[in-house]
Amino acid sequence: MFPERLADCAARIQSGFDDVFRSFNELPVTRAMAYATQGGKRLRGFLVLESARLHGIGPEQALWPALAIEALHAYSLVHDDLPCMDDDDMRRGRPTVHVKWDQATAVLAGDGLQSLAFELVTRPVTGPGDVRADLARSLAKAGGAQGMVLGQALDIAAETATDPLTLEQITTLQAEKTGALITWSACAGAVLAQADPEPLRQYALRLGLAFQIADDILDVEGDATKAGKRLQKDAHAGKATFVSLLGLDASKTRASELVDQACDALAGYGGEAQCLRDAARFVIARDS
Repeated sequence: MFPERLADCAARIQSGFDDVFRSFNELPVTRAMAYATQGGKRLRGFLVLESARLHGIGPEQALWPALAIEALHAYSLVHDDLPCMDDDDMRRGRPTVHVKWDQATAVLAGDGLQSLAFELVTRPVTGPGDVRADLARSLAKAGGAQGMVLGQALDIAAETATDPLTLEQITTLQAEKTGALITWSACAGAVLAQADPEPLRQYALRLGLAFQIADDILDVEGDATKAGKRLQKDAHAGKATFVSLLGLDASKTRASELVDQACDALAGYGGEAQCLRDAARFVIARDS
């Protein structure tokens, strides 16, 4: 069920982006924006759509927050890949935006995608004004200096720090850099339904950390062809990671424990949340 549901969500999201960009002027920056939103697992968008389904909210309403989080995530990747950040030339098996176009276009494309995210999440079809305001405010917090941007800043600072990060510091860093957007995604369905998001928040906190540990494991033993990006970057940069501090076996054990805890957090939803449980297990079994 999960692979089919994930594929269906990915198709809905791509179709949604195709419709959105069809109304844009044909310029290098808008082509770069559309390019940046193509491909990927669409896990964050899936979490929005699936958490919405869990609360009786259909895709015609939930698609816009799903598109919004995917646009915001795409912006973060475009900027992350720039030479002043991670300096990557491949993303999702294709040239990164600044390689395919240029750095200026990549910066503007990222800026455009960030703005687009808030345009999408506040579409009237998403829900009443207070729901849209809640989604927009929480998205701004998750993506900004109290969330993803904070995590990115901590990550950059760690590259030139005298001492490597401790396990506690890495956990805090990744809870913001990776976990903040995942948590927003998983809670979006409850926000749309004006229901209690706490069980989904507890699920997502553990899912986000397991996701990052899995990324660190992939960076060490993954296949760059399957991953669609350069691997072993952290080791070459001498950065502390979950794997460098815990070791491979302990990292895999920790990720598995976190997934079990994430699944336990969904107990109140019964069998209706099985697809979210499968998503958590997928996070640590993926090869990209």
